[in-house]
Amino acid sequence: MSTPLPLLHGLSEIADRYDGFILDLWGVIHDGVELYPGVVPCLQALKQRGKRICLLSNAPRRVPAARAKLDRLGLDPALYDALHTSGEASFEALRDRPDPWHAALGPRLFHIGPPRDNDVYDGLADRVRVFDPAEADFVVNTGIDDFDETLADYEPVLQACAARGLPMLCANPDLVVVVGGRMVICAGELARRYAELGGDVRYHGKPHAPVYARCFQLLGGIPAGRILAVGDSLRTDVAGANAAGIDSLLITGGIHREELGSAWGSHPDPVRLGALVAAGGHRPTAAIPSLRW
Repeated sequence: MSTPLPLLHGLSEIADRYDGFILDLWGVIHDGVELYPGVVPCLQALKQRGKRICLLSNAPRRVPAARAKLDRLGLDPALYDALHTSGEASFEALRDRPDPWHAALGPRLFHIGPPRDNDVYDGLADRVRVFDPAEADFVVNTGIDDFDETLADYEPVLQACAARGLPMLCANPDLVVVVGGRMVICAGELARRYAELGGDVRYHGKPHAPVYARCFQLLGGIPAGRILAVGDSLRTDVAGANAAGIDSLLITGGIHREELGSAWGSHPDPVRLGALVAAGGHRPTAAIPSLRW
C-alpha cells in the first residue's frame, strides 16, 4: 500500500522548503468570477518572505489579456513576479515555427473558439483566418464559445475538420475548468474528441515541458529542487510538475472536488484521495483544500 498523501492545513507548513512557486490560475487563484478566499493573504505572506512567484495558466489567450483579467478580479500585480499562458506559448509557436510540425502549417487557419481568444494569432502577418474548414490549412482550437455549450454542440465542426485532415493546434490542454462553481469543458476536451476522430493534435501548455522551461527562466534560475508547482489538476498541473522534476501541491477544492466528495475548503477523505491519485498515475508531493497560508 502506498504512503498516504500529506494533507496540509496551510502553505506555511512547507513554504520554507522553496524559493520559487509556479501557481495555476483557474481553480487555485480564482474560479473565473472572483478570487478565492485566502489567496491574497497567502501571496502576501510569500512575497514578504522573498519568494518568487510565476503564475502559469492554460488560458488560451496571451499574457496581456490574462494580466488584464487578474487586474479586473482585483489581484495586485505586486503579488506575483511573472505570468505565462498556454495562449502565449501558442502564439509564439505560430510565429516562430519551432519544429517541423509547426513549420508545415499553411497560412490559412480555422478558429474554434470565442473572439476573446483571437489574440492567439492576431498580428501574425503570415496567418490568415478563414471561416470554413474547407478553406483552411489547419485548426486553432481555443475552446467553446459559451459556457453552456457541450461537446455534442461541436461534433459537426470537429467532423468537418477531421474529414479534411486538418492538423489542430490546441491552445488549452485542460479538459474542464471551474467557472463560478460549475464545471465547463475546455479546448482539451474538444481536442480529445478530435484525436478520437483521427485528427492530428499538437498541444501548448501544461503538462508539456516547454511551458515549464519558460517558467524556470522567468523565476530567474532557481534550482528545480527549490520550486513548488501548485495546481488543481492531476492530469496537467501534477503530471507537468512530475515530468519537470519539481514538487507539486494539489488543490483538492478545484476540478477534482466533486470526485472527492468534499466541501470547498475542507480536507477530502484520505482514502478517496489516495484512490484518485493512484488511478490517475500522477502523485503530488502533498495536498491542500485551497491556496491559503
